[in-house]
Amino acid sequence: MSTANPSPALQADLDLAAQLVTEAGKLALTMRQGVLVVDQKTSISDVVSDADKAAEAMIVDRLAELRPDDGLIGEEGAAREGRRKWIIDPVDGTYNFVSGLPEWCSALALVDGDELLLGAVYQATTDELWLGGPGIPTTLNGAPVAPLVDASLHEISISTYLHPARLSRPELIGPLLRSIAGSASLRMLGSGSVELAAIAGSRLGVWVHADTLSWDWFPGAALVQGAGGVTDVFEAQGVRWHLAGPATAVGEVKGLLLA
Repeated sequence: MSTANPSPALQADLDLAAQLVTEAGKLALTMRQGVLVVDQKTSISDVVSDADKAAEAMIVDRLAELRPDDGLIGEEGAAREGRRKWIIDPVDGTYNFVSGLPEWCSALALVDGDELLLGAVYQATTDELWLGGPGIPTTLNGAPVAPLVDASLHEISISTYLHPARLSRPELIGPLLRSIAGSASLRMLGSGSVELAAIAGSRLGVWVHADTLSWDWFPGAALVQGAGGVTDVFEAQGVRWHLAGPATAVGEVKGLLLA
């Protein structure tokens, strides 16, 4: 777990990220209480609502005003070039969101080239704001989280995601099932950033996802690193695996995926 204090400039970015994800989450929650317009993207479970679009537009407008030289990439299509880049997931877990389930959040990350600087995740349904990064000790609602305790896979849960359309891919399913079989339990919440925040907070054990998109990875990966956990991204048989959690468990899962 990092014990360094962020620089004033990085602290200002962290404060801005906290404000933006909180406002985005509260905006989405308010809109969910009304009549949502929901469109299908790639499948019946891959959906976008007008709340996703409104929350992303709000974040993009604020960043254009306050960080005009920074680039950005948003799940709903926002894009601007820049060496530093804000990665935006206005509503992560939209299927849960439109279904009335509580496991969804608003998430942001900031990267500088290949360097991950910070992550911010706000779960409006629980009023939980997570902040952290490789050089920023992770906090929950302003209080430092306990450092992650190292653990073996058999002692902790695995959190993952299985899309039905991918069940026929042996190069993905075989390695993943080997990993799941070695864990204490399986959890599948449907929001990558909610899950990764839970890893950082020692609520879940180790995170194992395949071919994860940047907005589902970087915000929560920053939190795990800030809590003293490790992250790993590697490719095996055409599958790009993303792992996060205690060092021993991450190493054991990687070995199972590569076996």
